[in-house]
Amino acid sequence: MKTLGLIGGMSWESTSEYYRIINQVAREKLGPAHSCRSIIYSFDFAEISDLQHSGNWGELSEKMVEIAVRLEKAGAELILICTNTMHVMAEEVQDSIGVPLFHIADAVAMEIRENGMDKVGLLGTRFTMEKEFYSKRLKEKHGIKTIIPSEEDRGIVHNIIYKELISGQFLEKSAEQYFKVIEKLKNKGAQGVILGCTEIPLLLSEVETPLPLFDTTRIHARKAVELILEER
Repeated sequence: MKTLGLIGGMSWESTSEYYRIINQVAREKLGPAHSCRSIIYSFDFAEISDLQHSGNWGELSEKMVEIAVRLEKAGAELILICTNTMHVMAEEVQDSIGVPLFHIADAVAMEIRENGMDKVGLLGTRFTMEKEFYSKRLKEKHGIKTIIPSEEDRGIVHNIIYKELISGQFLEKSAEQYFKVIEKLKNKGAQGVILGCTEIPLLLSEVETPLPLFDTTRIHARKAVELILEER
C-alpha cells in the first residue's frame, strides 16, 4: 500500500473526518486488521484564516508548498489537501513536488459524472464560490457547470463556516439556512449540490435536503484510498 500525505488542520474537525474515512475504507477494502499508511501535517487554522481574509494568498501558497515538500520527503506518495478552499494554490503545490496531488475537484467530478449529472450548485467559503479555481476546473476538465448562490446567500454560507463550523458549532438554525439556499439552487436548475467546504457535511449530516449532496470530504478521502490501492 502506498502512503498518503495529508495537509490538514483547515479545520481539524474535517481533518479528523478524513482520517476516519480513509482508515474505514482501507479496512473495508483490505480486511478488518488493516488501516491506511498516512502522514498528517495539521496547521493552526487561525493563522490560515487570518491570511485568507487579508488576501495574502502568496504567503499561503508558500506555506502549502513547504508542507507538501516536507510530506514528500517524509515518504508520502500521494498528497491530499484536506480542504476545498486551499486548492486555490493546487497547481503551485503540484509543480513543487514529484508525487501526485489528488485534486478535490477531480474527485467530486468523478462522483458527479457517475451520477449522470452535469449542472450542480456549489456551496463553500466565499473564496471557493467566487474565485474561478474550482468552477473553472470542473467546467474545462470535466464539462460540469456550477451554479453559486446569490451575493446575500454567499455571505450567509461563508459566515456560518467561519463563525460556527470551524469552531465545532453545528446549529439547527444554520442547517435550516443552508436548506433554504439549496432550495434556491434547485430553482436555478441545479441537479445536485457540491458541499465545497469540508465542514459543511458535519452540519448537514442529519438533514434531508431538496437535492442530492456531494460530500467532498467523504468523496475525496474514499477515492484517494481507492486510487492508491489500484496502483499496488
